[in-house]
Amino acid sequence: MRGWWQELAGLVLPAACAGCGAARSLLCGACRGALGGAGAGPVCPAVRGALPSLPPVYAAARYEGPVRAVVLAHKERGALPLAGPLGAALAAAVSAAARTGARGERGGGAGAWGGELVLVPVPSARRAVRARGHDPARRIALAASRRLRRAGEPARVAPVLRLRRRVADQAGLGARQRRENLAGALEVRPGGVRTAGGARIVVVDDVVTTGATLEEAARALRAAGLRADAAAVVAAPSGSFARALMLERRWTTRTEQKSRE
Repeated sequence: MRGWWQELAGLVLPAACAGCGAARSLLCGACRGALGGAGAGPVCPAVRGALPSLPPVYAAARYEGPVRAVVLAHKERGALPLAGPLGAALAAAVSAAARTGARGERGGGAGAWGGELVLVPVPSARRAVRARGHDPARRIALAASRRLRRAGEPARVAPVLRLRRRVADQAGLGARQRRENLAGALEVRPGGVRTAGGARIVVVDDVVTTGATLEEAARALRAAGLRADAAAVVAAPSGSFARALMLERRWTTRTEQKSRE
């Protein structure tokens, strides 16, 4: 009920832009453009090498300025209508993963993988869902799947993961502490293998920082016999885009050197 009233209020009452504060606009054109996904591409969390189960990760925008403000408004302040533009950004990240085949293979169209895409959202703790009145990652994933289907890409959401034990709040924890906090915390629900099996699986969330959460989600899927082909998020720190670009340049240079030998 709380979520219903929040959504209704966001639709009918005058509001300031969640990204920049512009008057009488839930999301102004400029901030909506920042979530348009034009810069969607691979990112590399700071501890990528320490996360053996982490699949290739793609993000639509940098987690700063208006983008950060919009994510937090949706997640923490219940601005539920923002799920639409956030879902559009997530869909752009998923499409970027599909274009590169989740293994850095260039070429092909938005449907380079072929077949159905299953978006598996990272689950929120029950206490967090109760406090917020909604599950942010799942709501954004549903909006993204609708966007992908409208673009002709078969996609659906399969919330097959659940927490198997309590975890501490990740805020304020370092990279190693986050990995330790989440280790073994997720599992696939009964019947989840049947629900998600036979399709390309993309683990999705709103933001990636160290990558520990996405890595644990991928590990839990693998433990049940499923494979995460990629992970996609709305936003990631600017540094993670830069690291991915640096690694891609190194790979390209090595490939060119080998071809000349």
